[in-house]
Amino acid sequence: MDLPELMQRFDDQLSHVWMVRTFLKHSDEAEEDEDVQQVYRTLYDFMHALGPALQAGDARRYFHLAGKKFGKLTQAVELFLEVQPEVSAHMNFQMAARSLALAHRELKRLLEQAQEILAVKGQAQ
Repeated sequence: MDLPELMQRFDDQLSHVWMVRTFLKHSDEAEEDEDVQQVYRTLYDFMHALGPALQAGDARRYFHLAGKKFGKLTQAVELFLEVQPEVSAHMNFQMAARSLALAHRELKRLLEQAQEILAVKGQAQ
């Protein structure tokens, strides 16, 4: 798989992150919980940062930015997984946590794959 294909797959996974973000942002629980607010804002910031590179079709820049910001995304995912049971035990929140964890795991795999390709290309130059 080449970088543009990886970028598309990565962005496809971000659609799941977007849905979790939207669910959290519009939940009543988010109005009362600063941690949940921090999570959905961080999810948005991560996706928003990648948008211009995606629109330009610049996979190298896209994955550079994704790698640079992935730590913050990981922290947000970990925070949500930690606080979710306290915020709400409702099945919607449980499934949001599962969905976010699964998407994050796949994003990490795709990012690592892209970074390997970029490292090989960097050595060839």
